Parts: sequence; C-alpha cells; structure tokens
Amino acid sequence: MCTMPSAEETTVPRDDRRDGRPADRHDDRPDVRPTRRDPVAAAGSELIGGPAGRWALRVRGGYLTPVRVIALTAIGMFALGMAQKMPCYEWAWFRGVSSQYTRACYSDIPHLFVGRGFSDGLTPYFDRLPGDMEYLEYPVLTGLFMQIAAWLTPSGGSLQEQQQLYWAANSAMLMICAVIIAVCVSRTHRRRPWDALLVALAPAFALTATINWDLLAVALTAAAMLMWSRGRALAFGVLIGLATAAKLYAVFLLGPLLVLCWRAGKWREYGTAVLGAAAAWLVANAYVMWRAPEGWRKFYTFNQERDIDFGSFWMILVQRFDAVITPDEVNRYSLLLAVLACAGIGWLILAAPRRPRFAQVAFLVVAVFILTNKVYSPQYVLWLVPLAVLARPRWRDFLIWQACEVGYFIGIWMYLAYTTSGDARQGLPPEGYHLAIALHLLGTLYLCAVVVRDVLRPERDVVRQDGSDDPSGGVLDRAEDVFVLGRTEPLDDAYDDEPEGVKVRWGAYGDEPEKDGRPGRRDDAPERPEGL
Repeated sequence: MCTMPSAEETTVPRDDRRDGRPADRHDDRPDVRPTRRDPVAAAGSELIGGPAGRWALRVRGGYLTPVRVIALTAIGMFALGMAQKMPCYEWAWFRGVSSQYTRACYSDIPHLFVGRGFSDGLTPYFDRLPGDMEYLEYPVLTGLFMQIAAWLTPSGGSLQEQQQLYWAANSAMLMICAVIIAVCVSRTHRRRPWDALLVALAPAFALTATINWDLLAVALTAAAMLMWSRGRALAFGVLIGLATAAKLYAVFLLGPLLVLCWRAGKWREYGTAVLGAAAAWLVANAYVMWRAPEGWRKFYTFNQERDIDFGSFWMILVQRFDAVITPDEVNRYSLLLAVLACAGIGWLILAAPRRPRFAQVAFLVVAVFILTNKVYSPQYVLWLVPLAVLARPRWRDFLIWQACEVGYFIGIWMYLAYTTSGDARQGLPPEGYHLAIALHLLGTLYLCAVVVRDVLRPERDVVRQDGSDDPSGGVLDRAEDVFVLGRTEPLDDAYDDEPEGVKVRWGAYGDEPEKDGRPGRRDDAPERPEGL
C-alpha cells in the first residue's frame, strides 16, 4: 500500500544514489513486510495489485499510513459482521426461537436488554431481577458498558424497536473497541504494523463481535499489551486491572509475566504492574462491592455453580460417553488441568533456549483456560485473536485456526437449531456438533503447537527473524537472563543452524544498552515500514 509522494519527498541527493536508484540507509535491515516474507499474504495481496515492488518508495507521512489502513479495514469488517446479523435484527430475534439459529445471527444483546431489566429501567447489581437470574451475571465494567448503552437507547416506541436500538447502540460502542484493538496490535510490534491486518480481517472476529460484550475487555487488554511494550509497567497494570473488571481472563496474563520477569530479574517492574492491576480492579469494583455485595458476587457464584455447557470437551464426555460429572467435580478437574498446563508453560519459559516473547506465553495461558474450561461460547475467540497475531503472525497458521473457529461458529447455531426445532429436527444433531467442538479444539491446539515450536526453536519465530528479541516485551526486550533452567544459546550463535536458510543476527538492530530500565534502540532504526 503506498501513497503519492510530494516533490520534496521524492527528491534524493545526488550522493545518495546508487546505479541511478535512491540508496536506502537501511539496506542491511531485513524486510519484514508480510507480502515479502509470507507467501499467503503475498498471494492475497494480488487482490489489491500485488506486493510492493523491490524499489518501491517507503513514504513517511501521507494519509494511508498502516495504522489508518488497518483501522479502516477493521471498521469495514465490523460493518460486514453487523450486516450478517440483519436477518435477526429485522425479525428473527423476535419471531420464534430457531430462526435466529438457522440464520446464524444470534446475539445476547437484544435478549438481555429485556431479560436483565434494562428495558424496565432496573439498575444492574442493585435491583433484583424478576426471572431465574436474580442479578446481572457480568463483571462490573461490563455491566456499566451495558447500562451506558441502555441510557443511549430511546425509551419511546415498541419493545422490539427498543431492542433493535439497544443492539445498535452497543454495536457502535463495540466498533470503537474493535478499532482500538486493531490499532493497539499494529503499534505493539513497532516494525510489523501490517500484522494487525490479521486482526482486522479475521472472519471469526467479525462474526462474533456483536454476540456479547467481550470486546471491551479485549480492547483494554490490547491497550495493556501496548503499554507494556513501551516499558510502562504501571499503565499496563492499570489496564489489566480494568480489563479484569470487565472479563476475568485478562488477569491470567500476569502469570506468565511473573515467570518472564523472574527469568530476567525484572521484579520492580512486575511489582509495579501487579500493584497497578490490583488498585485499578479495586477502584472499579469498590462501590458495587460496598453498596450491593449480593449483586456483585453473582458473577463469581454463577460461574462456580454453572454446569457443563456448550463448546467444551466436557460436553462431549457427558453427551457421547454418558459420563456423570457434577459442577463441583468439573470445577476441580478443569482447575487441575489448567494448573498442570500452566506449570508446563512456566517450565517452558525458564527452560527455553531463548526467553520466550511475552505475547507467545500470554497466548498459551489464555488458550489453556479456553481449552480446559467447562464452557466455550463462540465469542471467546475474541480473547485469543490479538494475542495470536502477536504470538504467531503467520497468515497460513492463523487462517487455519480461523477456519476451525468459523466451523465451530456455524456448528453451534446449527446444533441449537436442531434442539429448538421440535419434531422438524432442522440443523445439526449432537454427533455433528461434537465434531464442530473437536474442530475448534484441534484448531486451537494446532496454533498452540506452532507457538511452542517457535519457543523451542526461536529461529523459526517470524518476529525474531529480523534480529528482534521481544518487541512486545518492554523491559524484557534484550534483557539479560538471571535465572534459567538448562542450557541457553549465546546471542551471537543463536541462529547459526537455521534450517530454512534465513540467517539472523540476534539483536543486530537495536543493540544499544538499556537507559532508565528501558531497552535502547539505534537512532537510525525506523519504527515501522510504510509499505505492505
């Protein structure tokens, strides 16, 4: 992607020309543009004219910068996701039960507008609900997000019109979150902004964005990752605390970060992040905890008491093999599996030949929670998309995983259509839904496997093949190890045996010493390439 440069931008001093062509000050710096390094991205770019040429000018400034292109793409894909919900918006949410499933356009938002008392003006957590659910079962910041959308919804008109407007108000707010996510991912790895196109173009992202309110927590987590990459531990902690107040999964990122900081000896920065997270979470929850403790506890008690539900391998065990597992038992078993898997990730962090990148282990920990949990709602894929892009920005692997998630997205709605269509039995029977669950599990495990391979064989990590260490690591980037298990590779010899013929000089581009606890960077090293 390039823009028309001005005369001043194209003027090159005579001394800087080589063989009649402009010289590039960074000719020795590897080209990280995806259309030059990734065959799938190169093939896909043919839709917009093909990869940028070898001698294409990398123009600074201009309107169509990578971040702006990615933001516009995210808006366009979000709009397509909204269009996919139009059959439900117009009638399927309100007529019958199975129609919203057969058209795969279900959303919690319009139904909970009525079911959680927003249509009646009830205050979340404070007012008891008339149905089976006594209080709102969402964390406090998500409840605030829902309430703000209710305030923006006009009170006039029929109940159906109010539900439609409530979904539209939520969608507008969630679109802002989607843009924030894409922009934060594009800026986290300074030299790889175009990787964020994977976020913007992810089909599962567009399909699930308006099912629930998960994008709020995902946006806060993506912003936290950006802050950590800039060495701002306190801002990272505050954002993680706020994200945890919107969705519990965000707090899991502090686990692998603890082990990374242990290996690098960055205890002060980690302590600052934890204190910031705890303070932000407490501030976000304090008023509701004090004034409406019973309503505040509902999120935690609901998840503890919840039975085995859609999307988990536990559901396959119960339905296909007639296993009898109580909620208490599945809570214990899933916790045990998650703890064992996280212990394995901790060992991986300490024993890997090079310290893993923060995004890699963050992705693995959240994936472990998803794989072992007793429920997998289709919108949970949103938690993983930004982390997957930062952990493994390879188009083939990402699209394989996305294809599996789209298959599960279709499978769950077809299964619900089957169970709600009565004697007609239209949709996918349990056996078919179990295959859809297995597809989701295998796709996620596949992406975990290639990330683990990158950790054990860092020469295969596409982010590190340009000589980078951990662009999203902040104070961890190019930091020396102080505690390791096993043998580590010297920096200069880390990639001498690269099997694919790509020779990488570790830290060759950004080997300045640390300043004020932050990794240095050569003054002439560009922060990002402008061409696609």
